Amino acid sequence: MDKKSKKRIDVCNQKLQKLRQQLSGAKEQDDEPGEVERLETEIASLEAEVQKLRAS
Repeated sequence: MDKKSKKRIDVCNQKLQKLRQQLSGAKEQDDEPGEVERLETEIASLEAEVQKLRAS
């Protein structure tokens, strides 16, 4: 794994942490319809990207 991949994984992990906090808050306070689904989709795509980077 090269430096660029490691850096991208670090950035993705930081985004994932922030998104999971937002998802937790969105589940508690459902103001915007579709926000929970959007956050879950974004989390899933970032997790898939991290897995792909780790596999290469």
